[in-house]
Amino acid sequence: MKKVLMIAYHYPPCQGGSGIERTLRFSQYLPANGWKPIILSPHPRVYERVDTAEGSGVPSNILVKRSFAIDAAKHLSVSGRYFKSLAIPDRWISWWFSAVPAGIKMIREHHPDVIWSTYPIPTAHLIGLTLHNLTGIPWVADFRDPMVQENWPGGILNTKVWNWLERMTVKKCSKAVFTTAGTLRLYEGRYPDIPKSRWVVIANGYEEDDFVGKESSANIKETTCAPLTLVHSGHMYLYERNPNAFFSALSDLWRKEMVSPANLKIVFRASGNEEIYGKIVKENNLEDLVFFEPWVSHREAVKETLNADGLLIFQGSDCNRQIPAKIYDYLRAKRPIFAMTDMQGDTARLLMEMGINTIVPLDSKEKIMQGLTNFLKQVREGTAPIARDEEIKKYTRKAETLELSNLLEDVTR
Repeated sequence: MKKVLMIAYHYPPCQGGSGIERTLRFSQYLPANGWKPIILSPHPRVYERVDTAEGSGVPSNILVKRSFAIDAAKHLSVSGRYFKSLAIPDRWISWWFSAVPAGIKMIREHHPDVIWSTYPIPTAHLIGLTLHNLTGIPWVADFRDPMVQENWPGGILNTKVWNWLERMTVKKCSKAVFTTAGTLRLYEGRYPDIPKSRWVVIANGYEEDDFVGKESSANIKETTCAPLTLVHSGHMYLYERNPNAFFSALSDLWRKEMVSPANLKIVFRASGNEEIYGKIVKENNLEDLVFFEPWVSHREAVKETLNADGLLIFQGSDCNRQIPAKIYDYLRAKRPIFAMTDMQGDTARLLMEMGINTIVPLDSKEKIMQGLTNFLKQVREGTAPIARDEEIKKYTRKAETLELSNLLEDVTR
């Protein structure tokens, strides 16, 4: 069995974020495809949230090496402030100093055939780049989303470092992996001298085991009279997923007596920025309609989507080349989806391919009002579009892992 050294910041017992599920499921299913993973990850002290209540999900026969790391914002701050120079390219750059010698030791002991590193923590790619340069082992860089974007990461020095690291990564890696076709096209245009064969798309997906046995227990209400519950699961970024137009639309619909707490409940689960959005909700007198709920485990979040009457997507045009990872769980849950996103983006393209056309622009109050009214009517009548089983199955984590194993084979031939 061939071996792959997987460098990942997000790995159990870290909790929260789609990156954990992506790497965890790859590591679980790669052995069935002829690959033995060995994991290099930072010490759990750096994680904002650690959860061991349900077990990590990491198979007992997988080697996981934890090397020293600290979070500059958490461990080096004084009165909540720290030197930004200690966080270039990110707050976990300390991990590089321990991970490189730890990685060299793992390579000497286990002789991996390929190195794999995953963004969005740039230090992970810096570790991959360093180990590749030192050993010559083929390297696969899992970018997922674009690394350098307009106005991101911010700061003159930081942007220069990120640009350098991105450029060196695409130059030195054997394959650069993205989760959407839009991101692939962006990098093709950004680096025209790089062979097109280097760019690969392996989408995010859903874990079938999270759904098996739970669908029958889903609370399917009599929607003709009961309040409908719409859920958004996951982070609501201040710019890319700004819900201000949605809140304004809800406020107007309530004033027109088209929605009320008697027939509608909106739940934002683990949204982040609750203080900011809570003020906007209060200003629009929506406290009895919109609720901000705390983080729960991924399995509990899946259960909530299964019990929802409808699911919400927020994705601004600035993220047209990205698809929220939660959308694959949404599709598998087979609940109606109301998406506020740009019709020209990859998110809308995926939904339309799945036969879901309940889509309106994120920043148009009027279109949200009209679209939401029609959506709620469809939900009550049972006519809201749902993705077809044969289309959904393309995005199982097992299917995505098979794509990764084929890519690793290609790299090591």
